[in-house]
Amino acid sequence: MRRLLLALPFALLTPAVAQAHEHDHDHEQGSLGAHEHGVAQLNAVLDGKTLELELESPAMNLVGFEHDARSDADKAKVAAVRAELEKPLALFDLPGTAGCKVTSQELASPLFGTDEQHDEHAKGHDHDHSEIHAHYQFECANPSALKTLDLAGLFQRFPATLKIQVQLIGPNGQQGAELSASNASLSF
Repeated sequence: MRRLLLALPFALLTPAVAQAHEHDHDHEQGSLGAHEHGVAQLNAVLDGKTLELELESPAMNLVGFEHDARSDADKAKVAAVRAELEKPLALFDLPGTAGCKVTSQELASPLFGTDEQHDEHAKGHDHDHSEIHAHYQFECANPSALKTLDLAGLFQRFPATLKIQVQLIGPNGQQGAELSASNASLSF
């Protein structure tokens, strides 16, 4: 996946993690967070009219399993989840007044068979811990209408996702929060 705005700022958010990375060069440590069922990570950057969102989640949270989809039922479940992830305006419930349009989106997971970015990482790596990565970029005609990042739709569609650890950079600076279905929004 291309890294656009997200390439730069997130090392600033967690200096302790950054220091740990200096001492541990294992590629596994470079992901957004540890693989923990029920927990996903979301990075969000609002820069001018551009909103960028990057979601990383264990496949278990979204499809209910992590093995390769072999049965027709499993394949149908993966296809349904992929279709949901391909509609980010529904998932992230951006206000219509913001006038946001999707300018790019990329999905990657071993389950989708489109995981070129992680092929190198996957060699010799057990697929029991399949991740799903979704990366979206929006252009918003009226970004001042983006008052909050509301993840209620995401929690409703994927109830096995219990917590989403959010790192957000917006006009008011950087913030981090752990959101849940009962506390699903964060102000920009």
